[in-house]
Amino acid sequence: METDFTPVLSLVGGVLIGVAAVLLMALRGRIFGATGLLAGAVFNGVHSDNAWRFALLLGMVSGPAAMWLITGSLPVVEVPISTPALILGGVIVGLGVTWGGGCTSGHGVCGMARFSLRSFVATGTFMVMTFLTVYVVRHVLGG
Repeated sequence: METDFTPVLSLVGGVLIGVAAVLLMALRGRIFGATGLLAGAVFNGVHSDNAWRFALLLGMVSGPAAMWLITGSLPVVEVPISTPALILGGVIVGLGVTWGGGCTSGHGVCGMARFSLRSFVATGTFMVMTFLTVYVVRHVLGG
């Protein structure tokens, strides 16, 4: 399996995530954690405090539509694994987010920027487990 690294698009995406995180902290006093944002929007019911959550979620999912309007084509998304493996991965990530008290955006972007020791440990754990998973899938299992 080959992956294409796009440094310019990666840089732009990283800058946009950073700007969103800073603006959310500056304007709402909230940490930008995507899973907490989604969980709050889904499980908190309708509250006046949820408008920013729905606006951010709309911004996240409207990216492909914006790309289609600008370029005339949708982004190509290839998922090189089976549906059961995708579901299992989602369950594992969901458990990790719950047990780790946050996700890569909350810990990796916002927590590390705040010099949170807990976030440094969580992000290091994410990275080590990612490296191990990729190694096992690609080199041990031959995927």
